[in-house]
Amino acid sequence: MSTLHFLPRGHDDPLTTLSLARVLLDSVRAGRRPGALRIYRPESTVVFGGRDRFLAGFDDAVGKALEAGFTPLLRTLGGRVAAYHHGSLVIDHVEPADQMFTGTQARFTSFGDMYVRALQSVGVDARLGEIPGEYCPGEHSVNVAGKIKAIGTAQRVTKTGWLFSSSVIITDPAPIRSVLTDVEAALGVDWDPATGGAISEIHPDVTVDAVEQAFLAEYARGYDLEPSEFSAEEIEAAGAYNSVSQLESTR
Repeated sequence: MSTLHFLPRGHDDPLTTLSLARVLLDSVRAGRRPGALRIYRPESTVVFGGRDRFLAGFDDAVGKALEAGFTPLLRTLGGRVAAYHHGSLVIDHVEPADQMFTGTQARFTSFGDMYVRALQSVGVDARLGEIPGEYCPGEHSVNVAGKIKAIGTAQRVTKTGWLFSSSVIITDPAPIRSVLTDVEAALGVDWDPATGGAISEIHPDVTVDAVEQAFLAEYARGYDLEPSEFSAEEIEAAGAYNSVSQLESTR
């Protein structure tokens, strides 16, 4: 059974928290960690994809995120704009690899299937697949009852390691739908706001704690999870990525 270092969020600042995912990838690639898993509740954040920054309304979209109380950041993984907050979970899974791009599509499918099982274990009508009009569309999204996008996934792949990152929107749908509506309008992107909510709209009894435990149980079936912490050197190293992800300065 493979070992994964199981880590906490690592920092209260959303910018540093996002950058620490890349730092984990660097640590795993360098052999300082065998692999790593981080599951945490994020601060209110809107993450833009690389393509979003070239749209005419990008600066306005950044402003809309700030007005809604969400920190706007730029991610270096694939995908388009997405939002998450305290009613959500972010999952970062990092492992070493010996060939670039090997298994890239298979990971989307295997993680999608795994996440569906985790949600179904707590009674959620989870399904794998894109729904019409969803934000940050992807064929490996996980939805609830074919109506609401619950999980979006993205990955970064290098010759010596990969990072698979996912956001799970569980409770408190109103702020997510509201900020995405304003941001997507600013970007000029067509989407169906009904798809941007939270699992709790279909399953009101679901909790973030229950979903987190369900994910941990799924991971425990295939991995030895070893509790760990970020080192001071890793926290410091996050600063190298902060200038890439920081967006408030564009206003």
